[in-house]
Amino acid sequence: MSVASAPVTASANEIPTHIDGEKVGIMVCGHGSRDTGAVSEFQQIGETLKARWPHLPVEYGFLEFATPIIRTGLDKLRDQGVTKVLAVPGMLFAAGHAKNDIPSVLNTYQAQNPGLTITYARELAVDLKMLQAAGARIEEALAKCDDSVARHDTLLCVIGRGASDPDANSNVAKVARMLWEGLGFGWCEVGYSGVTFPLTEPALEHCARMGYKRIVVFPYFLFTGILVNRIYDYTDKVAERHPEIEFVKAGYLNDHPSVMDTFVERVMEILNGANNMNCQMCKFRAQVLGFEDEVGLPQESHHHHVEGIGTGPAQTDHHHDHGHDHGHDHHHDHGHHHHHDHDHHHHGHSHDHDHGHDHSHGHSHGHGHDHGHGHDHHHHPYPQADHPHGPRSMKEGVKLPRSE
Repeated sequence: MSVASAPVTASANEIPTHIDGEKVGIMVCGHGSRDTGAVSEFQQIGETLKARWPHLPVEYGFLEFATPIIRTGLDKLRDQGVTKVLAVPGMLFAAGHAKNDIPSVLNTYQAQNPGLTITYARELAVDLKMLQAAGARIEEALAKCDDSVARHDTLLCVIGRGASDPDANSNVAKVARMLWEGLGFGWCEVGYSGVTFPLTEPALEHCARMGYKRIVVFPYFLFTGILVNRIYDYTDKVAERHPEIEFVKAGYLNDHPSVMDTFVERVMEILNGANNMNCQMCKFRAQVLGFEDEVGLPQESHHHHVEGIGTGPAQTDHHHDHGHDHGHDHHHDHGHHHHHDHDHHHHGHSHDHDHGHDHSHGHSHGHGHDHGHGHDHHHHPYPQADHPHGPRSMKEGVKLPRSE
């Protein structure tokens, strides 16, 4: 993907129909879910953005587990004569999906359609508007409670998605701290729905031992789905064991107006030349503590085998909800030979990831990335997979260690 030739100053509703003679269109890229509710909520965001820019072609698509897939959305834009695509990821933070999988799909499509240029926006990230939306969801939940418990006697537990990328996980902790301090809770803890630690149940058990009268559980998620439902189920489970504590379930972000404003801002950043992702703590670029072996790994999508496979109950047993509770044991061989020379994030994050499908990344890691196409979806092993409060705590018969 290439950089726009020059910044174009525009307000939220003034994206030009043409830039340098190229027709502009917007592509909203979602993760996808086997949960029909999550898919319809993302589609609603896509429709809301279409209404924001009625003079522009706006399409949306999913990386996996739902249709339309991203390529279908790009096909629709191309069929409408679009030659310049502004692509925005529907992701809270930049972990593997935003950094690797979606750019890989976009790069491949652009390589197959040389008359098209695609510029990729950054993720929603830690943003004041996102914090305002989060605070509003928490306040909405508390408004339904009586005022017998003071804010200082209430603990906030923020549950993030969880990723094998510590930078993304640390962003959840930052959001939690800003909500804690901004809203004045007595204490705050952070948990995750999958991959990392502490997972939801051990996090809530720890919270229950801290002596607070009320615990607010807030899933920092964009949409509903299997993982959000699982968070609420664990909340009920822990609440049953601690009837002396009031547990309050806050709603997830969804299409709060401030979330929608953040999507708009991300697209505008492409035009205004301020489309920067935080690369200082990226595990693919720098030797982040515990993740040193992942420096220079290729940016590639591992989701071709689940593009558009469908939603609903029939799909929910496919254990790939990206809570990754399976501890990343799946291997996926791809058949793409990626030569690495380390320029992995050198694209200055206008997100012009120029690594089509032949990454030339300057970090000559002979990673044996000889992906050969069995259905073994391979992720680099998460170094803390055996943490007692992580994915193994969900296995039957594993007793949770005390966390006080």
